[in-house]
Amino acid sequence: MGGSVVDLLAQFIEDRYDAPSSDYTGLEPLLTRLAAHPPATGTDLPALLDLVGQAAAKGFDTAGPGFVGYIPGGGLYASALADLIAGVINRYTGLAAPAPALVQMEASVLRWLCDTFGMPPGSQAVLTTGGSMSTLSAVVAARTARLGEDFRGACLYVSDEVHHCVAKAAQIAGLPADALRVVPTDEHLRLDVPALRAAIAADRAAGRRPFMVVASAGTINTGVVDPLDAVADVAAEQDLWFHIDGAYGGLFQLTARGRLALGGIERADSIVLDPHKGLFLPYGTGCLLVRNGELLRAAHDVHAHYLPQPSDDPGLPDFSSYGPELTRDFRGLRLWLPLHLHGTQAFVDALDEKLDLARWLHAELAALPSLEVADGPDLSLVAFRPRTGDADALLARINGIGRVWLSSAPVRGRTFLRMCVLSHRTRRDRLEEAVGIIKSALDD
Repeated sequence: MGGSVVDLLAQFIEDRYDAPSSDYTGLEPLLTRLAAHPPATGTDLPALLDLVGQAAAKGFDTAGPGFVGYIPGGGLYASALADLIAGVINRYTGLAAPAPALVQMEASVLRWLCDTFGMPPGSQAVLTTGGSMSTLSAVVAARTARLGEDFRGACLYVSDEVHHCVAKAAQIAGLPADALRVVPTDEHLRLDVPALRAAIAADRAAGRRPFMVVASAGTINTGVVDPLDAVADVAAEQDLWFHIDGAYGGLFQLTARGRLALGGIERADSIVLDPHKGLFLPYGTGCLLVRNGELLRAAHDVHAHYLPQPSDDPGLPDFSSYGPELTRDFRGLRLWLPLHLHGTQAFVDALDEKLDLARWLHAELAALPSLEVADGPDLSLVAFRPRTGDADALLARINGIGRVWLSSAPVRGRTFLRMCVLSHRTRRDRLEEAVGIIKSALDD
């Protein structure tokens, strides 16, 4: 059975370079077949794997080198092997006592991440299913630390370019809708710090209770980095919890250029990262770093008499005490194995390559007179639009070729096309092909 699965996966990886970037042909009969209930008697594995392969081929190919829409997720093979191992050994890692050595493996990677971002010894990180769950835990920790049990008049400040998961987290955390205060961005689409100061002052004058500000280390629409140091200054002056959404761009901190672009990130009270983006891992791998681990624990820790004795060792934590999950998979292995197998320098080199490719792509597109191209990329996201004609129609022509898949985003009421270079399979040759496709689509 294992050999059959590995054969399927090896063929899948080989096919990625020639597979269409999106495919919806023959979808309806396949969906009808897949909607059937499980049979009373078993089915041969080869037939089931064939069905899985057909299903995986439909939709847009997030694992392919031509996928530069939204934020790519690479699905690193070593992480998939780690998940297979973790699923078979099936040890419980929500608490330290049941599997202390496996918890230590996960904790070591989390300590490395805390150190990478300049977090102090008392900091704590926890792996989650993604940026949304990480953001929810950050909002709950900030709410608990700054407001206690009384949420009345609460104010959480975000820019008009922030990811929508912050609003969703605030809603789930029980904050009223008017707690979310949207601050405008400046001419470069970065959070406007003077406007932030004015909003806080107005809310305090009205008797409200500002408690948190969120900055972006790479916005979802255009990839710009907010002025993190300046926002950190405001947070310090106003005693606000300073949170950074680094789900897309935070892991560029591993590179020298990334550290320059993300100056001030080390001052955050909490940072969200998505290793399933910046470390190319499979979807379902998010991370939250919190400067004061005890505050994160205070917001999430609940004990029960039927559980093993809780861990008092911060180096060997009970992960369930730092997040909402009691039952969780051993997701730490999907970081530990590739980082130890390939070494951290391989990831640094890959991220540097993405920065180089994005700058090359930006220069190529900016040289086309028929395109309006957004400011040079802070990280690896390039946004552009046609000076004349319909942007959505241009997007459809580009994606219709089947070699690259772009997305679009509204920026100040106008539609921009987005190319985010972050898949470990995306190389210069595919981007050169993409530029050629864009040129041809502009001529149509």
